Amino acid sequence: MISYFQHKVVWITGASSGIGKETAIQLSRITHISLILSGRNETVLKEVQSICVKNNAACSILLLDLEKTNELEEKAKEAIVLFGRVDIMIHNGGISQRSSVIETPIENHRKIMEIDYFSTIIITKTLLPHMIERGYGHIVAISSISGCFGFPLRSAYCAAKHAMYGYYESLDIELRAQGVFVTIVAPGRIQTNISLSALTKDGTPHGKMDEGQKNGMPVDICVRKMLKGIARKKHEILIGGIEVVMAHIYRKAPRVFHFLASKINPT
Repeated sequence: MISYFQHKVVWITGASSGIGKETAIQLSRITHISLILSGRNETVLKEVQSICVKNNAACSILLLDLEKTNELEEKAKEAIVLFGRVDIMIHNGGISQRSSVIETPIENHRKIMEIDYFSTIIITKTLLPHMIERGYGHIVAISSISGCFGFPLRSAYCAAKHAMYGYYESLDIELRAQGVFVTIVAPGRIQTNISLSALTKDGTPHGKMDEGQKNGMPVDICVRKMLKGIARKKHEILIGGIEVVMAHIYRKAPRVFHFLASKINPT
């Protein structure tokens, strides 16, 4: 696994916490790697950068806000300039949701779609000519297990993550022959703070750690599994516990899935 990431430039969005932060830290232990860390919080990103630099990784910060999609094309061009190229793009930044379909305003749907879906497309489309010209690139789209099936209180989030699946599956089919690989990662319940910042019906943060997140897979184990799959150029990586089994049930026996899903506590 280690050799795949050596001498690579890896750009990670959402690098200030959770899966993004842990990904940066684990990659920074690999020799001859260069990292670009992106997010909105410069102070926290500098803390992550400090850890990465102590591990002897070359590491730069590129501040961005995924909701400001009109700025992302320029940000992607800036990322290429930092180290002269981007070899691996890890789309990790995003936001979740905790509200029922009937009470979720269209503004929340649009916000989640902009952050979780459209932002990744704009960055990807800006990087692709650069990758195709070089004959190599690897796009890692971190979707969610919720991108595999619907789930209560996650309608907008599921929609955005389903959209990622459709787009990046199409991209993989189109570009693999040109040396550009696509990996879709679908984490389930992982011990991160994603539920804290999830949007409620009025657009404010949920502010609570869901039991599912609290008791989920430790983030370091999740990232190790993810990086191993990326290094193998896997098309899809499902990570989690019983929720991964649910994804397989949904694909093979959707009626059984709908019965079981109705019994699960969505928080």
